[in-house]
Amino acid sequence: MIGAGVIGYGYWGPNLVRNLSETPGGQVLAVSDVSEERLALAQRRYPSIRTTTTWCDLIADPRVDAVVIATPVSTHFELAMAALRAGKHVLVAKPLAASAVQARQLIDESERRRLVLMVDHTFVYTGAVRKIRELVGHPDFGDLYYYDAVRVNLGLFQHDVNVIWDLAVHDLSIMDHVLPERPRAIAATAMSHVAGTPENIAYLTVFFASRIIGHIHVNWLAPAKVRQTLICGSQQMIVYDDNEPSEKVKIYERGVTVNGAGNPEQLYRLLVGYRIGDMRAPRLDTTEALRRETTHFLDCIERGTRPLTDGIAGLRVVQMLEAADRSLAEGGRPVALSLDGGAA
Repeated sequence: MIGAGVIGYGYWGPNLVRNLSETPGGQVLAVSDVSEERLALAQRRYPSIRTTTTWCDLIADPRVDAVVIATPVSTHFELAMAALRAGKHVLVAKPLAASAVQARQLIDESERRRLVLMVDHTFVYTGAVRKIRELVGHPDFGDLYYYDAVRVNLGLFQHDVNVIWDLAVHDLSIMDHVLPERPRAIAATAMSHVAGTPENIAYLTVFFASRIIGHIHVNWLAPAKVRQTLICGSQQMIVYDDNEPSEKVKIYERGVTVNGAGNPEQLYRLLVGYRIGDMRAPRLDTTEALRRETTHFLDCIERGTRPLTDGIAGLRVVQMLEAADRSLAEGGRPVALSLDGGAA
């Protein structure tokens, strides 16, 4: 039985505690938060769990084998490094750290101590995204053309990070997981419309060495919640709508064909044909993503294996976030990327 301690019992912490408590092979022994009121809620729901306002006490507990961190981004590095140095396995909420330098230090520390370091890129563990990765990698999909995502809603405004670090991190982690190629540059534009808060709306353009192009639109100031992604191939197109209660992924056998291409002298005779085929919605695994993720985390600890969303995956996403911030500072100029890690 792997004993876990959770630091942070605010918005996401309760979901982590619930899943870790219900996952076979795991047991939540302690919860830490700066709010006595939140700790009281945890104590009422899980009477056997020890609560503390001091995270150092949780990390120092010899019964705790793994530390799960669900706190603001600015605290991730200090908490994760302290846990690793205490010999604990670590699962960190997205993004892994506030900078690529910090992320690399966490990776080095975990590898030196042979500990599991995992990032909570939850969407990677959904049945929808797992199916999309399978579809994009299949020959029937054809050549990949573009990845276009919209993730907007009214709130929740953050005070320590902008909308890119809060919402675009999800789409960057999905893109990193499902596309067969790593991006080469990112351009970003953004604006703040609420005084005293970071940018609340942003547009990211992601460039690749091939003809693939990515686009991500994120916004805290939208009248409706939209979670939709379009992925286009030469033979098929995918629509992923996370707000759909069922049929979250739809595959369209649609596209275009061009007759007369390849002859510069007859460009005026080019004929574009539209291929209209069937739509199908594949059956998806409905296991809760966070349950699959916590099960994977515990299994990696037991087996000594590398997680799907390991420190390197977390580092790549942080590198993209940093490049987006740099592009914002430079008026939207594309910023070159040299992402760490193996092949896509």
